[in-house]
Amino acid sequence: MWLLARSLLLEAPQRHQGGGRRRLDDRAVLAAILYVLQTGCAWSALPTSFGVSCATAHRRFTEWSQADVFTRLHQELLDLLGTAGAIDWSRASVDSMHIRAGKRGT
Repeated sequence: MWLLARSLLLEAPQRHQGGGRRRLDDRAVLAAILYVLQTGCAWSALPTSFGVSCATAHRRFTEWSQADVFTRLHQELLDLLGTAGAIDWSRASVDSMHIRAGKRGT
């Protein structure tokens, strides 16, 4: 998944004066974010073994969500799985929303 995600991630912002802490590795942060999303645990319960603070993981999640990184990653994964024939469409479902047509609507 990292090979797909790497090209979608935003460039790290450059600091004007070069100070501050070095930005954490995107791969480690992505792993921490995916852990939280998969397990459903709270950001504050993120294990320290990732080497990423919960604040950093949440901040980067927000940043990447606003840039549609996860939407594009999802689409690329579906495209990859679809071309490999690895999607079982027999178990697919369609959701729809019914809206009443206005007067003289079709």
